[in-house]
This record gives sequence, structure tokens and C-alpha cells, in this order.
Amino acid sequence: MIGKPRLILASASLVAVWVLCSPFLAKWLIVEKQLDHADALMVLSGSAVYKERTRTAAELYKQGVAPRIFITDDGQRSGWSQAEQTNPPYVVLEQRELVANGVSPDAITVLPGKVSGTGDEAAKLVEEIDIRALNSVVIVTSAYHSRRALWTFERILSGKNVDIGVSYAPAGIGTPKPWSWWMGFRGWQMVAGEYFKFAYYRLYY
Repeated sequence: MIGKPRLILASASLVAVWVLCSPFLAKWLIVEKQLDHADALMVLSGSAVYKERTRTAAELYKQGVAPRIFITDDGQRSGWSQAEQTNPPYVVLEQRELVANGVSPDAITVLPGKVSGTGDEAAKLVEEIDIRALNSVVIVTSAYHSRRALWTFERILSGKNVDIGVSYAPAGIGTPKPWSWWMGFRGWQMVAGEYFKFAYYRLYY
């Protein structure tokens, strides 16, 4: 039978191991593939984290990485606005945020139709590639979504001869930091949940 002091020591050791290892679980999900120049940026729908993604895209646009920004409509609404007396869709807020951060309205294209997930967004880009003869696109998303997003786009666009890059909004803007994600429910959704989603995508696609 394990004595109480040993049990306490074992529990403390497990906690210490978890605290040391949990940042690596988060950081594994984060990847970046830079392109010096691309035909377009594509901001992936993120509903509640739309600000970090659109602001990152606006910075890339102003740096001259790409002259055009694609955004998608996931059909989600942001909640009732007392000031506007309406319930604006996130896609409308994304456009406003881009313009507020220095993007020309003429540079923004909302891809037609609704999307439900990263796979749908990649399929929408396939259609746009065929229409516009694009050669390169940089995906803009949140940090913990970056690995799955890049993998999904490269998988679905594998026959298109298009160079796909990915840039991410730094963790800590709208997402938890790598060393503290496990301390809150939102972190478990974003990090632990991303592992389940990635496993599903690997099986489905």
C-alpha cells in the first residue's frame, strides 16, 4: 500500500511533468511557412478570434506580401449589437476590421457561399484558383490551427501546382499562451480539441 507522503510526491511529480510538457503539446500545433510574395492572402473563418486573424492579414497586406485578401463566410453571427440594433455576421466584422487596419475595401473578396470547416475553405480556394489562375496563396489563421490548416490545404490542393504558405496570429492575442493553455476551458478547446480535429482530418482527407 502506498503511503500518503509517497502519494503526494507522486502526484506532485505528475503535475510537474505536465507543466513542463504541456507547452510542447501546444507548440507542436504551430507552424509557419513564409512566402515573400503571393497572389493572395486567405483569412480562415474563426468567429470569436476573427480580430487576431484579420489584423495579422492586414499587416501582411501592408508589408506587400499580397495585393488581395480572401475571406470566407461560416454563417456565424457575432451577437446582438445594441448600438447597431442588429446581429451582424462575423464576415461583415472581418471586412470592417481589415479596412480599419489599413486594407483597401477593393482588395477584399468574400468568397461565395457558406463554409463549414477548414476542408470547405480549401475547396472554395480550389474554385478561386481555377477562376483567377492563382499561383500562390498565404493562409492566415490562429496559431494552434496553423498545422492542420496547412496540411489540409496542401492535401486538397495537391494537384493544383499552387504554392501554399501559412502565417498565424501569435498566441496570446485571442488565444491562450502555450505555457498556460491548460489552465482554462478555452485552452482545452483550442489545443486538446485541435488534436482531435487533426486526427479526424487525417482519417477523412
